Amino acid sequence: MAEDFEAAVEEGLNLSKRVYFGKDRAVAPPKPLTAMDRATGCSYLPTSPMLYAVISDPAIVDNPDRPSYQPHVHGRCEPPALIPLQMNGVSLEVDCSLDTAFVTVTGTWRLHCVMSSRSCDCRIAVPMGEQGSILGVEVELPRKSYSTQLISVDNEKGTEKVPKVEDGGFLKAHIFTLTIPQIDGGTNISVKLRWCQKLLYCDGQFTLNIPFNFPEYVTPAAKKVSKRETIQLNVNAGPGTEILLKTTSHPLKEQLRQAGKLGFFYDSEVLSWSSSDFLFTYSVSSSHTFGGVLLSPPLVHDVDNRDIFCCYLFPGKQQSRKAFRREVVFAVDISGSMSGKLLEDTKTALFTALAKLDPEDLFNVIAFNDGTLLFSSSLERATAGAIEHVTQWINTNFVAGGGTNILLPLNQAFEMLSDRCNSIPVIFLITDGSVEDERNICDTLKHQLGKKEKIRPRIYTLGIGTFCNHYFLRMLAIIGRGHHDAASVDSIEDRMKGLFARASSIVLVDIAFQNLDDLDDLEVFPSQIPDLSSESPLIVSGRYRGTFPETLKINGVLADISNFPLDLKVHEAKEMPIDKIVVKHQIEQLTAQAWYTENQELKEKIAKMSVQNAIISEYTNMVLLETDKGKINADSAVVKKVSGKGDHHKAEDPKPQKIIMLPNMGIGFGNLTATAENIPPGSSYTRPPDAAEVFAKAASDCCASLCGRCCCMCCIQTCSRMNDQCAILITQLCGALACLGCYTCCGVCCGGSNDG
Repeated sequence: MAEDFEAAVEEGLNLSKRVYFGKDRAVAPPKPLTAMDRATGCSYLPTSPMLYAVISDPAIVDNPDRPSYQPHVHGRCEPPALIPLQMNGVSLEVDCSLDTAFVTVTGTWRLHCVMSSRSCDCRIAVPMGEQGSILGVEVELPRKSYSTQLISVDNEKGTEKVPKVEDGGFLKAHIFTLTIPQIDGGTNISVKLRWCQKLLYCDGQFTLNIPFNFPEYVTPAAKKVSKRETIQLNVNAGPGTEILLKTTSHPLKEQLRQAGKLGFFYDSEVLSWSSSDFLFTYSVSSSHTFGGVLLSPPLVHDVDNRDIFCCYLFPGKQQSRKAFRREVVFAVDISGSMSGKLLEDTKTALFTALAKLDPEDLFNVIAFNDGTLLFSSSLERATAGAIEHVTQWINTNFVAGGGTNILLPLNQAFEMLSDRCNSIPVIFLITDGSVEDERNICDTLKHQLGKKEKIRPRIYTLGIGTFCNHYFLRMLAIIGRGHHDAASVDSIEDRMKGLFARASSIVLVDIAFQNLDDLDDLEVFPSQIPDLSSESPLIVSGRYRGTFPETLKINGVLADISNFPLDLKVHEAKEMPIDKIVVKHQIEQLTAQAWYTENQELKEKIAKMSVQNAIISEYTNMVLLETDKGKINADSAVVKKVSGKGDHHKAEDPKPQKIIMLPNMGIGFGNLTATAENIPPGSSYTRPPDAAEVFAKAASDCCASLCGRCCCMCCIQTCSRMNDQCAILITQLCGALACLGCYTCCGVCCGGSNDG
């Protein structure tokens, strides 16, 4: 899908050369990427918020202000070409709270490549940062406006037509697209985009990275067009913290500095738009583990009327603190769907993880499909010789083939992990498929973990693609106090690196709250509190009733098996939206629980939370609401005239005139059929049609094709797609048929006269 998008943009850039801007244009015509550019990783995928004109008929491509009267172009673009639109202004607003950034981008684009008498669809593309989640899109046009909204899957009546992939969805895991229908050429398009993403954390520093690298060809061609670029950044690290600025990619001016808060602003007229991502790095100064608790009442129309708490722990700079020894078992899927580049990337990621083990650490590798292959019958020390040996073993035995059996390697991993006090036993599960006995696997692992008397094994899971059940893998991680991450086909190494770094730097385990027994109806997310790693802050949230203590007492276990008590001060979250910070994590946790328990009431609660907070879930769909401004204004005038001067009540907001359903954007609960058929992740999977559907479609296509080719224009378009050899052959065939017809006609005529 991403490859098709790139090809469409490349075709669109070639097509945009038809647009004539005069001799005094400010920017050079767009140039296609060279082979060297592609070799260095350049592509036509968006690296900033972008708008594209969707062009099916190339004849409509022209300057709406200054027509060039170029020769008419016959034929159509199938699939449609995508011409990047020129941008007239952009504003970036970011609010960083704890480990989450809320991003708002407001921009104005112009449909500069379609003649004013014609119209076309426009496609919005929004690349997001780490674990980005789209929150909403608003589009303002002269006569219409559009906005996105989530609705429950049980409330889809009144939506227009069956959703198409082109209408919206995720081009990649971090690139959201949305199509706005039929915009007139020359129109100025105002767009507001909102999403949230995570801050990266490493060595005590937070890093904000927002895609903000605009290509040259979105710069307006006219010299007199004002180009204003604005950035507003607010950072809130929590009460009682001290923030130290490290690096920034853009020239920001400090506006605010308070305890735990920073504010920056940038506003400038520019010659060309930002050519680099917006990067901002800061540290929360501390050499030891610290944190706090924030409290907030429920919202007015909240689905859950219990109060909210958010507990956060920052590891600080822990150079002197000892980390736990590691006992690691890697269980790696080598079924048939893992063939090719997928398995090679997994092997590379595994080699990187093995190389980071210390000689005192213990490890083993299990490859599984229908059965299992073990590197060793027991754990091995990670010496240089053992690492070299296991590398050779992986290169020899990692051959893709067979089905998927997840329970067998997990049972074998549990059997070989020890029950020592001074080490962390970790199971790494890497798979791209789903299996039928997933709930049984969860039950089995719960039973296995209950047998461990000391430090229980941690379970870390990495799901590749969309055919695996990520909520099953997340449930395994919740049960095992570990973490789950999702990887696309081209991000396996990066996701595996981050997940292993988190598991390899654990400094505090078996964390528990000590003084919350007096609270009523307490619910904690996640239910099993994960370990604190020096590579990531720990955020635990929950709902409760009652009076929260002024100080939260927590306790954990350090690597030397000593207890580590910590008192966290409790504050009211007056200026920090903790409900927005924790809701995405809560929805993911609850969805895993709803899948596991098959609880219908819980599914309905998740749907309501999703709609209320605009967070995509498995039980909601996104729709595009279209509102006709002309009709609104006319209706408003009628209401004013009828109500008279004495009626000062505010008129009700107009209802949208049209609701367009978008494709489901959840990651789903796996695909058993695709797994059984060993279809690689990233491949498009559709249910094979039955015989009746095949026959009906063939008959329909045949009739439609015959009727469609009867008109002159369709005939011209059909002939325009032929190559020279085909045209010559058809001409000769038609000539031969004409000669044969003349010969037959002469024969009939002559024969008739002879008989007379």
